[in-house]
Amino acid sequence: MGRAFQVRAASMAATAAKKTKIYSRFGKEIYMAAKGGVPDPEMNLNLKRVIDRAKAAQVPADIIKRNIERAKGGNTEAYMENRYEGFGPAGSTIIIDTLTDNSNRTLAEIRGCFNKAKMNLGQAGCVSYMYDHVGILSFEADVDEVLDILMLAEVNVIDVEIEDDGYITVYVDPADLFKSKDAIEQQKTETEFLILEHRMLPKEMVILTEKEDIDHFKRVLNLLDEVDDVQNIYHNVENIEEH
Repeated sequence: MGRAFQVRAASMAATAAKKTKIYSRFGKEIYMAAKGGVPDPEMNLNLKRVIDRAKAAQVPADIIKRNIERAKGGNTEAYMENRYEGFGPAGSTIIIDTLTDNSNRTLAEIRGCFNKAKMNLGQAGCVSYMYDHVGILSFEADVDEVLDILMLAEVNVIDVEIEDDGYITVYVDPADLFKSKDAIEQQKTETEFLILEHRMLPKEMVILTEKEDIDHFKRVLNLLDEVDDVQNIYHNVENIEEH
């Protein structure tokens, strides 16, 4: 199986701990989107789009509702987006996106993760140029029909991959992610999206062959996963899930 399977597999929460992390991540995004405008998805396009992504990630309705209600109250909590980039062994790279109410604390925690794993935290932009920013939709459909729909909607389709189980994964210009979703739903009203998100995809993958290198990279991933402020982690190691 190709990149589509890897993308889908990386989006599936296999444990309760991963699900909790996903719920927390979307909870912050929903809260901020609701706080930044009218706390009603019918009147707040940004909020509607975050909710759409949350539903695709199987975030429960009560968590969505709870964070919208939290935004309606007098809570003054605010979060800032930050991106961190770094290098690992044998040409491996990593990007970490965070949403935090204290950037100094988050930077210290991220740096601590890199130090413990004997990896190097770099400057802004040192890694991201080696990745493509794309919008990704994964759903069950006929590829020819979908491509016709997206062409008529003037969506910039970057790539399409077909899985054996009838699912397709469509990669689009990030600005066209929700244009694609809306066009597909207008023609195929029962479409259920397994993935609906923006993602950074590495242009080149690497394979770690030394056990020590694999151990270090797995350590940094595990440590970063424990940092509450971490929203997304992207990397270019192809074989990390095999060990």
